[in-house]
Amino acid sequence: MQRITAKRKIAPSIISLEVEAPLIAKKAKPGQFIILMTDEKGERIPLTIADYDREKGLVRTVFEVVGKTTEKLSRMKERDELFSFVGPLGRPSKIDKYGTVVTVGGGTGIASVYPIARELKKAGNNVIAIIGAKTRDSLIMEEEMRKASTKLIITTDDGSYGKKGLVTEALGEVLRNDKDVKKVWAVGPAMMMKAVCDITRPYNVETIVSLNAIMVDGTGMCGTCRVTVGGETKFTCVDGPEFNGHIVDWLEFINRLNRYREQEKLSLETHGKRKGG
Repeated sequence: MQRITAKRKIAPSIISLEVEAPLIAKKAKPGQFIILMTDEKGERIPLTIADYDREKGLVRTVFEVVGKTTEKLSRMKERDELFSFVGPLGRPSKIDKYGTVVTVGGGTGIASVYPIARELKKAGNNVIAIIGAKTRDSLIMEEEMRKASTKLIITTDDGSYGKKGLVTEALGEVLRNDKDVKKVWAVGPAMMMKAVCDITRPYNVETIVSLNAIMVDGTGMCGTCRVTVGGETKFTCVDGPEFNGHIVDWLEFINRLNRYREQEKLSLETHGKRKGG
């Protein structure tokens, strides 16, 4: 069992957890994820590694409360122990010196893209980071992203902070004004990542996305997280989670994400009633 050492609410419905997991912290790299269980009878859920401290043996993850398990996780306290905390899983991001690169993070995807941006900057890249949220209150990790990038662009849907509009609009402006962009990373909602790929495709800029597929075992055995990339079946847990976004079958991926929406909603509602909510 792994102990929660720190817990913070960093935006409405968004929680940051630090977990004591020295073996995972020692091996973790940008782009990878963990799978956790809150208790023995709980479901296994994948969460991206938002940060790691090798010296202190800590792993940070950031999540939004959207279902039964994340709701249960949000009620856990510092010094509580998780039943299971497994990782690092998945293939890490390919960090190299490319030149000018862009990282795009939407919602909790900002937490996922943060270690990628940080390591790209350390490798000597000119990192243009674009982060966005619906409102100023729901924007997370601004200061961390500012330190991790050469230039930070902030957008909000309602214009309450930064530029009014979507991260994709800001990306389009960057690509029109800077012809030297070599590579783009995008992490966020599926529709956002698809839109990023639609924008970068005419510029022939390689675009890497992190697919938040439904998972069960995380070892490639169950096939639940399968996606089609370049006409081939891939498993997000072992072949990803990062893929070339220009060749992802987005229609299939989005349909698979939505497959259990009704069951997830019912599970959360039933869980709330059992609590007396």
